[in-house]
Amino acid sequence: MMRNEPDLDVLVVGAGPVGLFLANECARRGLNYRLIEVRATQSINSKALAIFPRTLEIFDMAGVVGPFMEAANPVTAVAVIAHGRRLAHMQFAPEESPYRLIAMVPQNITEKLLAEQLRRRGGVVEYDTSFVSAVQHDDGVSVVLDRKGERLELGARFLVGCDGAHSAVRHLLNLPFEGMQYEDSFLLADVETNEALPANELQLCPSEFGPAAIFPMSATRRRIVATIQQAEGDAPSLDLVQRILRQRAPAEIEARALHWSSYFRIHHRHVARLQVGRVFIAGDAAHIHSPFGGQGMNTGLHDVWNLAWKLDLALHGRGSEELLESYSTERLPVIKQVIETTHFLTRAMGTPNRFAQALRDTMIPMVSRLAPFQHAFVQRLSELGIAYRGSPIVEGAGKRYLDDSLRGGEGIRSRFLLFCGHELTAALNGDARQLAGSLHDIVELRAGSQKDITLVRPDGYIAYSAHNAGSDALQTVRSLLERQTRSGEESSAERSFQVGE
Repeated sequence: MMRNEPDLDVLVVGAGPVGLFLANECARRGLNYRLIEVRATQSINSKALAIFPRTLEIFDMAGVVGPFMEAANPVTAVAVIAHGRRLAHMQFAPEESPYRLIAMVPQNITEKLLAEQLRRRGGVVEYDTSFVSAVQHDDGVSVVLDRKGERLELGARFLVGCDGAHSAVRHLLNLPFEGMQYEDSFLLADVETNEALPANELQLCPSEFGPAAIFPMSATRRRIVATIQQAEGDAPSLDLVQRILRQRAPAEIEARALHWSSYFRIHHRHVARLQVGRVFIAGDAAHIHSPFGGQGMNTGLHDVWNLAWKLDLALHGRGSEELLESYSTERLPVIKQVIETTHFLTRAMGTPNRFAQALRDTMIPMVSRLAPFQHAFVQRLSELGIAYRGSPIVEGAGKRYLDDSLRGGEGIRSRFLLFCGHELTAALNGDARQLAGSLHDIVELRAGSQKDITLVRPDGYIAYSAHNAGSDALQTVRSLLERQTRSGEESSAERSFQVGE
């Protein structure tokens, strides 16, 4: 038991895109939070770039998407080009989403936009503040921070580490970061180019020299990502980038000036669990992988979107221990799939085996023309295909849900949405109203279609859906809600959460 009442609901460690977004969600939900960052200011480098359709949908539901769409260079096609030959050209415009594009927004702009939104909501980033240690109790976490040599102590109901690949929070939890390091180093460079390549097309360039990817940031500025066997100097030079492009990229592209560049080593690693008691980790603190595919930042943003509403319910006494534990249960399979996909893409694009190269260059033109392949490719890359089938708090496929009523930042927050079709019987509609009324603080009743009953979670995923629904559907809804929320007076935030196994 903590000596005093905790100062905060949530302490967020790390003010990269993931921590900033979680802080925004805490602010939107009226939670008492603080956001600390060891750096003196936000990042000035572009780093992560691609924001995919499902992330844009999430930003829309969170009320922050507008500035991102204004800042973005839209990409609506992906090409695979090897040895000057265009192996594939696929449109990237998923019809099921209002966001039929990849939004190219440099990470420094992403951080700037999220920090500005946080300030509009009354929040601040506490810079030059590092996480030192924490001790867990049944009702909270006692935390020690350091701000320019000054020791600070505070208490929080929950602690979330969004503090990157070298996470101090992960080290505190003693969670192994299991996986491997790639043998090759990676090069990252933002370059000024000619306008020979389309500004709305992303190019993937497999090569026996190693893979390269070209992300258009504008008509004349591009992000180059490539593997290299040997670094030259402290940072990649324009000459090195030009040589790599001559080896691997379409002949018509010209790199004319270098804006920013860096070498880095990449691992594919993840933790076995994302929660220990009242402490959670998200983003690069929990998983890292190859940059090919551009999934890293998006996956971290999805982590905290999944977590925020669960913390919110728990802090208001309506979240069960099973609900909080579902964060790991739901996100780990997604994380593993992302790592597998990016690892396969990196290996397939850079294989030195001549037979494998010939097979790849023969198969890609054939399969990329097939509608099922194109659909699967877009679903995987866009993250629209993420679902939570098998989750203990979901009955059914657990697919995404979005309609106009969820958009804009006010459409969905901390309540489940119970959609009931207009063709249901009067008795069923009455039962639905009674159910929603008895759980009015966590359930909102809305008009649905035909004879359907659909329960949508506060993160825009379907917890349960029934077509031609009968009374048993509402019984399932009630059971699901009771399983993950608490109707008694004892708050989940006052329950004992044991540290470790």
